[in-house]
Amino acid sequence: MAETVHDVIIVGSGPAGYTAAIYTARAGLNPVMIAGSVTAGGALMQTTDVENYPGFRDGILGPDLMEQMRAQAERFGADIRLEDAEELVLSGDVKKVVTDEGEYLAKTVIVSTGSEYRKLGVPGEEEFSGRGVSYCATCDGFFFKDKPIVVVGGGDSAMEEATFLAKFGSSVTVVHRRDQLRASQAMQDRAKANDKIDFVWNSVVTQVNGQQGATSVTLHNRETGEDSELEAAGIFVAIGQIPRTELVDGQLELGPEGYINVASPSQATNIPGVFACGDVADPRYQQAVTAAGSGCRAALDVEHYLEQL
Repeated sequence: MAETVHDVIIVGSGPAGYTAAIYTARAGLNPVMIAGSVTAGGALMQTTDVENYPGFRDGILGPDLMEQMRAQAERFGADIRLEDAEELVLSGDVKKVVTDEGEYLAKTVIVSTGSEYRKLGVPGEEEFSGRGVSYCATCDGFFFKDKPIVVVGGGDSAMEEATFLAKFGSSVTVVHRRDQLRASQAMQDRAKANDKIDFVWNSVVTQVNGQQGATSVTLHNRETGEDSELEAAGIFVAIGQIPRTELVDGQLELGPEGYINVASPSQATNIPGVFACGDVADPRYQQAVTAAGSGCRAALDVEHYLEQL
């Protein structure tokens, strides 16, 4: 593998990585994508209806959208490999990507490693992970049929989770640390119109309780200072994302929130020949359509960079 110096290697998939693969493949750069063995497709593989991606009037399932992007990239010749990147060596004219199956060399690297679920960091969360605590409603919602469910968060993801889980749980209670939601109005309206969804405001989860599995959460009201216990067989955490920068930490410049810094409006990083796109380089928007747009920019940046060599 390491004898061939590729024009570009894309580390990570999702809307950003797949779009970068489509553009670089159409440009004749024969991209190699290290998509991950489990995480291929990114966060949208865990999403149900995607209603705000242009071109799909009636919406589309997240996994279906990712499958179409993957197939489109492969149609133009992208080499998509279901391997896990373990190390990136980004200095020098030739970059190296080490995976669980070998090593790859390239003149340029596009980093699109995305983000991962932010955790509560409270007692009981790790203990009951997989036994009541979950970060993916579409993965685990069915296991809580006719049981009380708690969703923690107040953004679009939390409202999407709550609406989806209302199909299964006997009740869904949204716990939010503020007195109003951060979600888009459309997502708020949908959740508030569902009779099975209730809201607990100005409160945070301080502990997950249970025995063999989770049975309740302890809540702390930030206004009154009072603690209470809320029955919950399923606790779904939707409080945002953390950028997955462990492979580039110490090599690429990161912003104050931990995201990769890029030289906007390009996707260039502080190392020549290395570009970043998608959620790992976006502390603000984190939408599928903006990720795809940044993947396009990264691909065009790669074309321009290679032309200058």
